[in-house]
Amino acid sequence: MGFAGQKNVLNSRRTLVMKFGGDALATPEHFCKVAECVKERFESYDHLIVVVSAMGSMTDELIKLANQVSPVPLKREQDMLISVGERISMSLLAMALVDKKVDAVSLTGSQSGILTSEDHLDARIVNVRPVRLKQHLSEGKVVIVAGFQGVSLNKEITTLGRGGSDTTAVALGSAFGVEKVEFYKDVKGFYSSDPKKLKEPTLKQPTLFSSLSFEKALSLAEKGNAPLHPRAILLASRNHLPLHILSFKEEERRASCGTMIEDRRPLKNRKPVYEA
Repeated sequence: MGFAGQKNVLNSRRTLVMKFGGDALATPEHFCKVAECVKERFESYDHLIVVVSAMGSMTDELIKLANQVSPVPLKREQDMLISVGERISMSLLAMALVDKKVDAVSLTGSQSGILTSEDHLDARIVNVRPVRLKQHLSEGKVVIVAGFQGVSLNKEITTLGRGGSDTTAVALGSAFGVEKVEFYKDVKGFYSSDPKKLKEPTLKQPTLFSSLSFEKALSLAEKGNAPLHPRAILLASRNHLPLHILSFKEEERRASCGTMIEDRRPLKNRKPVYEA
């Protein structure tokens, strides 16, 4: 099979990490739309890494299932269970891309070299060793990575807890020294307050920010008024890695440039740091 997205990337430098949340992957039709978006971005970048969350509310449903089987399910076994959600998403998106003639491959967190602490259900990323990921990128493939998960130093499957998939994207972006990470959310960007919590349409509409410092974005996130978890923003700030928040809805994305979060004077050529 020939792929329109194949290219020689052995000597290329332009790399992008894209992250799609559960709302963007809620149905099979959503996967087709996301695949179109990925294909479009692949025309502008040499290396493309796509991090995905579980579909819709799948993680919550898996947790509920565990609690129906056991009133106090073992944390290790919960990790084995709930890590399945992102693996479903990664494989489905890879299939959708291949159907669009884009060479793609899916990798779990452990296959991608996401190394974590031993803390089941709330692990921290301690290092990234993306040997297989680099190999597939050098072959010109789009690599789809399961977010929210990794492998401990004792080779146990772990999950990262709240903000886990976004944190995966930031960690990979830091490891590869990408120019930015793009997050595709169910809102247009960062607002002064959460627009989804606005009960009365007559009330003052929240302000959509076109740009923010890490400090300001972190302050908003800690108040619960943000589409990103504070954990992901904090890791990006430590690595001076720009984050771009966009809507996954095409019509909203065209109408808004989203929100860029970055340093005024980012540091260059710095060794990546992680969470522990």
